[in-house]
Amino acid sequence: MTQVAPSPADDVRPAPTPADPQVEYAPLGPDSLTWQIWGTWTGMLQGLWAGSIQNMHPKLGQAVWDHSDFFGERWQRLLRSLYPISGVVFDSVAGAETGHEVRDYHRTVKGTMPDGSRYHALDPDVFYWAHATFWYGNVRLCERMGPWLTEDQKRLLFEESKAWYAQYGVSMRPVPDTYEDFLEYWDHMCRNVLRDHESVRTVLDISLLPPPPFLRFIPKSIWRKHIAERNAKFFLWLTTGFYDEPIRELMNLEWTERDERMFTLLGRVVNLVMHRMLPKRYLRHPRPRDAWDRVQGRVPMNAPLVETPTRNLPPVDERDNPMHYCPMHAARRATYPGRVDGD
Repeated sequence: MTQVAPSPADDVRPAPTPADPQVEYAPLGPDSLTWQIWGTWTGMLQGLWAGSIQNMHPKLGQAVWDHSDFFGERWQRLLRSLYPISGVVFDSVAGAETGHEVRDYHRTVKGTMPDGSRYHALDPDVFYWAHATFWYGNVRLCERMGPWLTEDQKRLLFEESKAWYAQYGVSMRPVPDTYEDFLEYWDHMCRNVLRDHESVRTVLDISLLPPPPFLRFIPKSIWRKHIAERNAKFFLWLTTGFYDEPIRELMNLEWTERDERMFTLLGRVVNLVMHRMLPKRYLRHPRPRDAWDRVQGRVPMNAPLVETPTRNLPPVDERDNPMHYCPMHAARRATYPGRVDGD
């Protein structure tokens, strides 16, 4: 597997070390539990949790603050990023190496911390933390919103997360050995490493955001006056429910027994509607749905990947930036729910 080899000046060592487990991991496929439960639109309920807890890592938060226009085009960046993020898991059936693509977006993301130390997005400990929030966010979402998981299924998801992470072609050194080891790692990060940061607070404050693209029919004046503030309060409450208690304390966010009861009730409703009543195929994001369509014969195995709608592309002056996923000339492009142009 190709390994990243940045210059020594970057202070990053993603290449194998003697401590690296030299194990070849096959890409995950439709028989995996990750394929079964990940990649659905229910993940949007957890979007603020994922974005904020990632940025609580001091180096990752600083990198986002220094390099990302995330705060200038929040909706577009989020919605287009879902394609390569989910593609790391699902694109292998189309012969794509999306993990390497995602890794390469981060090659030039480096800089200096306030204390003068260096950071790089491909620092193994930084890059693994981002991955940990993806795969463990899957567990946390299932714990709170369904489908409910057994402890054995959580352990299986952890083992599958190793194969998922291996697709990036970076050092496996930070990966814990067992699920129990991972839980210790997660608790240590929450209690001792993660920090409040301007990038975290900016992610959590969505009160000034315009309507998301799928609600563009709502006039901005009505959105700002009647919806935006209520929407922001609800999603902050929702995000607080997903946080571990040490993170709530870090962020000074109150969580009462009543909040927990309301959150549990909401989780049961979401599980009933999203996982028992709605057709699974249309609950999936376009990229995972396309992968399932391939293995089920709906789409040829050699068809081009489904790419993000043009409305989600980066600003014109940023489209040549190597940090961006920017499919300008896609043969197949998602448009509206359940529709793909080019089929």
